[in-house]
Amino acid sequence: MDNVIHSADPPLSQAFGYGIVLGLGAAFALGMIATTWALKRYQNEVQTSEMFSTAGRTVKTGLVASAVVSSWTWAATLLQSSGIAYRYGVSGPFWYASGATVQILLFATLAIELKRRAPNAHTFLEVIKARYGTVTHCVFMMFGLFTNILVTAMLLTGGSAVVTFLTGMPTAAACFLLPLGVIIYTLFGGIKATFLTDYVHTVIILVIIFIFAFTTYATSDILGSPGAVWDALQAASARHPVEGNAGGSYLTMRSREGAIFFVINIVGNFGTVFCDNGYYNKAIAASPVSALPGYVLGGLSWFAIPWLAATTMGLACLALETHPSFPGFPLRMSDHEVTAGLVLPNAAVALLGKGGAACTLLLIFMAVTSASSAELIAVSSIATYDCYQTYINPKASGKKLIYMSHCCVILFGFTMAAFSTALYYIGVSMGYLYLLMGVIVSSAVLPASLTLLWKKQNVYAATLSPVLGLACSLTAWLVTTKIMYGEITVETSGQNNPMLAGNVTALLSPVVFVPLFTYVFGADDYDYESMRAIRRTSDDEESDSPVSAHSHSSAPLPGSPEEEAEKKTLDRAAFISRLITVIMTAVLLILWPMPLYGTGYIFSKKFFTGWVSVGIIWLFFTSAFVGVYPLWEGRKSCVNTFRGLWRDVTGGKKVVVGVTGHSTPTSDGSVKGEKVDVQGIKA
Repeated sequence: MDNVIHSADPPLSQAFGYGIVLGLGAAFALGMIATTWALKRYQNEVQTSEMFSTAGRTVKTGLVASAVVSSWTWAATLLQSSGIAYRYGVSGPFWYASGATVQILLFATLAIELKRRAPNAHTFLEVIKARYGTVTHCVFMMFGLFTNILVTAMLLTGGSAVVTFLTGMPTAAACFLLPLGVIIYTLFGGIKATFLTDYVHTVIILVIIFIFAFTTYATSDILGSPGAVWDALQAASARHPVEGNAGGSYLTMRSREGAIFFVINIVGNFGTVFCDNGYYNKAIAASPVSALPGYVLGGLSWFAIPWLAATTMGLACLALETHPSFPGFPLRMSDHEVTAGLVLPNAAVALLGKGGAACTLLLIFMAVTSASSAELIAVSSIATYDCYQTYINPKASGKKLIYMSHCCVILFGFTMAAFSTALYYIGVSMGYLYLLMGVIVSSAVLPASLTLLWKKQNVYAATLSPVLGLACSLTAWLVTTKIMYGEITVETSGQNNPMLAGNVTALLSPVVFVPLFTYVFGADDYDYESMRAIRRTSDDEESDSPVSAHSHSSAPLPGSPEEEAEKKTLDRAAFISRLITVIMTAVLLILWPMPLYGTGYIFSKKFFTGWVSVGIIWLFFTSAFVGVYPLWEGRKSCVNTFRGLWRDVTGGKKVVVGVTGHSTPTSDGSVKGEKVDVQGIKA
């Protein structure tokens, strides 16, 4: 494999790199510590094991949407999508965005079913255990951990490659230092930390993408308009036409290799959403009325990020590679550089010099750390609830559980830093891991989904289908590599066709295995009662507050009007989620792209201008949904917190808001209760 990096002199100093990685990591850690303290003092939120893992199950729509966007905005979202645009042209960003948005929309249905079937679960794996027992539980635990390991490795390999390219910082140092701040603020804030920092990260990412888009399409002295980019892409198509694209053009949706990537992308992302406990954690943490709109708004908002980022930076890289400002000029980027995710940083440096390098470093830092936090929480939840509490210490107290969660966060964070460093030295990059994900984990998607959606799937189908599917996908991947290229290496096994064979086999093989095992061994007739029997951890005795720390997350009493109201809300949401899923999947995968693909239309200058304009307008809507709306939803809590801070600063009487007795969810997902002062006396 060509491992040459053409840009010998990084645009930024190592000191700048260490400053961003360590300084911003420390800033977020200190900010989360301060936020946790403020929530405890002014909102009466005490960090119990329930709060650490579920955020009290009262997170509102805006923060859920923001967390979905942030968790799904990996380093690959920005780097891999830009690389695909560089390889295949305008089709790449769209295939990346649409092929990874439908999973979030489909997952909204699963999120609603999870809250309906198992309202008190901490992890999805608890649901597997409740329905199928120990063996199946261990199988899905293995696939869940595979997913978290692959995603985290991809985040760190992609992020460290960019940090090294831009600053010259040793890759091993970047692998270990990038997760350091994340580990610290996750320890203090738990999943609530991921929601709050996800919001901040998302806003910063959106601002930087706007900077890149307006520079490329409006203000740049080199490009400066969609028309100028279109002209440059026409010239690039003439210099090196794309094999398999209509007319060899970068300005068409008909791309053979782009379509292959589209299939790989869809399959792989099914695995990383439906097998990642982090997405189930966010569904569990959402209030009953917020799960559906949160995931739908999050999915639709996320679409604009890779689409516009890659349409901007991937195409700008093509347009600028013959300009003297381009790093490595006059050479084109090597295949290794593209796979490593260096298209976006090269384009940023060519466009904005050191300012572009600094923006890229900040952008990737935000993408890596926000998604890493979700992975840390996902793994700590599995290790704490599905391993430690289930098999080692079933009577563990809340304090013991949160202690185990903290230990797991630290252990997983540094283990993944070491693993990612090893991957770097053996030549496995972010792009390779991105294509490999589906081969490893997608065979568990269908059995996992049917656990909540189909009462007839039996324990044999659920247990054996993922394992046999994995064996089939690995066989298909490696055999295809050997047949097509004669040898199995990192380079040959990472090509599109072997990855396509492995990914498709992984996702579709359970379509055969599940009904086969279900009807050969006898269909189940499950009533979901064992899922409903899952109980929350009682942490009341763990709190040092006179007001129950756990009361914010108290479940409605069985048979109460609140439980009936919640059930009706979720039943209605289940119907709506299925309808939205069908409509949006049809639009994003068929009605929008397929006419352009089928006709082989090559974009005119006006059409390309409109294409870019839609992306920019969509990103403004994204900014409103995940940037402004969460602030509006949380305005009362913010005001209450700032009032408390002001009273502390000025020496006024300190009053906080707590709840006593059983909480009552309201229509907006908030909790009713009586106002008490810090001594617990009614105000």
